[in-house]
Amino acid sequence: MAYPDTNLKVNELLYRRVDIADAVDPHQCALASADELGFGRYIISATTPFDESDRAELRVDAPAVVRRHFPRYADIYDTLGWKMFPSLDRVYVNTAARRDLGWEPKHGFGWALGRLEQGRSPFSELATIVGAKGYHDRPTGPYTT
Repeated sequence: MAYPDTNLKVNELLYRRVDIADAVDPHQCALASADELGFGRYIISATTPFDESDRAELRVDAPAVVRRHFPRYADIYDTLGWKMFPSLDRVYVNTAARRDLGWEPKHGFGWALGRLEQGRSPFSELATIVGAKGYHDRPTGPYTT
């Protein structure tokens, strides 16, 4: 409740979210490579900008780490009245999916920032067309509204 919905979703592109347009391609890549690869489990998320050297500081000052990777993010967020999470306790890494499947997500945090800077939606065209879909027939908590 402390973050507007779009602010929350754009923040999550840094460490755990995937745009639906990028969620389709790895499945197609997996089908095309199934005979060669066999069985595998992959993390399908936007590519994080973070690396091992960022881990400790992400836990205590995520905005500072994000600022190093995206110096203009704070100005864009200030214009929108948004804020970054103070801390990140996990980062999903899609390296194996990119390597094994030949997949490259396009709609990450940097892409979303560029769109916001242009006054556009931070979501792909497909995500905009599909829209939000609920999991339940009535809200059961903050993630089902």
